[in-house]
Amino acid sequence: MKGTIFDIKEFSIHDGPGGRTTVFLKGCPLRCKWCHNPEGLIKNPQIMKKHNLCVGCKICEKGCNHPECEPFGVCIHSCPNGCLTVSGEEIDSKLLAEKLNRDKAMFEFTKGGITISGGEPMMQSDFVCDLLDKLDGIHTAIQTSGYTDEETYKRVISKFDYVMQDIKLADENEHIKYTGVSNRKIINNIEWLKKSGKEFVFRVPMIPGITDTEENIKAISEITNGHKTEYLQYNAMAGSKYKMLGMKYKL
Repeated sequence: MKGTIFDIKEFSIHDGPGGRTTVFLKGCPLRCKWCHNPEGLIKNPQIMKKHNLCVGCKICEKGCNHPECEPFGVCIHSCPNGCLTVSGEEIDSKLLAEKLNRDKAMFEFTKGGITISGGEPMMQSDFVCDLLDKLDGIHTAIQTSGYTDEETYKRVISKFDYVMQDIKLADENEHIKYTGVSNRKIINNIEWLKKSGKEFVFRVPMIPGITDTEENIKAISEITNGHKTEYLQYNAMAGSKYKMLGMKYKL
């Protein structure tokens, strides 16, 4: 089975217990205005352009016969300054599992493992489940918004040893305003997670004036109900990649 990823980060210490390798999947149903991984929003591979290196020669626009360049309408190999890169690649679950399994000894030594993040892993649920079936007894964790139907959520979460469940805004109208979707599915899945027996942690991004308000934090604490919760500092560089993707940062 094939899936689309945009990054593999090795030696991560912030994506679950121990030393980990984090696989970032493309595609997300949310459009959080503060998203710091805009290359994970769209499922298909995208061109990233380093505008500060571009001299406007337009050599990349002259066309080529490279099949890998055809979807983008520019030649990704021709830029003399190396302005163009592709964010995202399709990969076979077997090949990815073989790559990840090579580091099993390191994961055991650091009491770490593999984390699946995104984007939103639930958007590639079949690929995620197929990949985990091919891992060689390695500890696994997932970072998820929880925005999916109940059946998919249960099926995917059941595969993992550890769950990092985002919770951004408790108020439904505020959630729609700042993420583009209702939080009803998320809250429903959270209630199941709390009763599931899975090891998990809630993660709350602290976005100034949006999620870090006293009202929102209090409402979230009522949802988390004493379970382990991490409050994540806002990434001041969150908007830096949007221009490279031809997108606009909304905060």
